[in-house]
Amino acid sequence: MARYAQFLLGRLASYVAVVLFGITFIFVIPRLMPVNPVEAMLGRMMSQGAYMQQEQVTALRESLSDAFGLNGTILEQYFGFLRRILFSQDFGPSLAMYPTPVRELIAQALPWTFGLLLCSVLIAWLIGNAIGLVIGTMPGRRVSRVLEAVAIVLYPIPYFILALVLSILFSFVWKVFPLTTTVRGPAWSWELLTSIVYNSFLPALSIIAVTFGWWMLSMRALSSALMDEDFIVYAQLKGIGRPRLLLRYVVPNAMLPQVTFLALQLGLMFNGSIIAEIVFNYPGLGSLIYTAILQGDYNLLMGTVSLSIVAVATATLLIDLLYPLLDPRIRVT
Repeated sequence: MARYAQFLLGRLASYVAVVLFGITFIFVIPRLMPVNPVEAMLGRMMSQGAYMQQEQVTALRESLSDAFGLNGTILEQYFGFLRRILFSQDFGPSLAMYPTPVRELIAQALPWTFGLLLCSVLIAWLIGNAIGLVIGTMPGRRVSRVLEAVAIVLYPIPYFILALVLSILFSFVWKVFPLTTTVRGPAWSWELLTSIVYNSFLPALSIIAVTFGWWMLSMRALSSALMDEDFIVYAQLKGIGRPRLLLRYVVPNAMLPQVTFLALQLGLMFNGSIIAEIVFNYPGLGSLIYTAILQGDYNLLMGTVSLSIVAVATATLLIDLLYPLLDPRIRVT
């Protein structure tokens, strides 16, 4: 028990260190951008014909600087930022959609990105691993060669290229899916559910098609290498049937690294999600990050990226804690 407690505390300490480093990084980076969010907002108000005296401009600048957490020294801003995030999850108001709080915008966009990423990654993971297992354990067959060729072609394609191709083919050439996301229907209705699935199909397909190739090729390599291991050859000599051989010997050993990569893949998927959401005008966190970068919105950028950092670190921590249960050879040290 003491050893497990030590193991758990070590993993939790690493988790906290990763989250703090990531939050510190995204606190510093926006302040290196050439855009000042307060001056940008004042300039936008002036360009729309608003007239204010110099005293009013100064008072508004002070008020906006306080709202965006830009008052004081860098250290004061940093500790105030940590205090707001850790204890109240308050990222302040958004500049691009002022005075809407960042927390409210994230709450609206999070279900879209979470649903898109979770469904896409899990579908690609399950199908890719299943087909990769068949290819790796039955090499030389025509269907195996065809599927492997498909995976090799799909894997190196960048997300944005595939998303653009799918958008052009199925939104312009063949008007099967909408160019932009438009969801209709009353809340919690079948019409709303079908509309969400219909509008999410192309963004999900662009993510699945690319990651599917990676999972297939990696599982093919793992299962193919396992088929040459001594314990597999010995099991075959004992006359163990092929279904039992795959389920009892090959799959448990081949799936261990795939489970680890699944947590890491969720982090990498945020990159693909941003591109897919921009191309298809999908109302998720990727679109919020894109808007925050264009508008120089410190609070919105820090809020969305902080959430992605915590999500990826948490997924990695859970996989790290569950890994000894998946592999009995691993001991808590």
